[in-house]
Amino acid sequence: MKTSKQARRDTKQLFNSCKVNGVLDEKRVKQAVNELIAKKPRGYMGILSHFQRLIRLDVERRTAVAESAAPLPDALTQSVRASLAKRYGDGVNVTFAVNKELIGGLRVKVGSDVFDGSVRSRLNELQESF
Repeated sequence: MKTSKQARRDTKQLFNSCKVNGVLDEKRVKQAVNELIAKKPRGYMGILSHFQRLIRLDVERRTAVAESAAPLPDALTQSVRASLAKRYGDGVNVTFAVNKELIGGLRVKVGSDVFDGSVRSRLNELQESF
């Protein structure tokens, strides 16, 4: 569904009104969606569609997955959390996972950003250079 410029502007304004201290508030989002559905202004389906997209993108930006070959010590997990909070803001949810295929090192994915310091990626780069 193609969204009109006015619907995009309205959606962006609605999206920004749902933020508290720069982070989306789930209660405000639910309330905004319920009000929009109840009022049914012109082009509300386009607004809802675009609003859903903005929320999905914001959730992806605030979700981080850190993979390592072995479980990380608490000091390192706290360091990773602090570094990600400094770079992306305090609302980042960090999940730690073990991925044996990495061989060693750490790979962190936040939204579309990937920071790959794994041994596997370095071996692949070395293989491609030959």
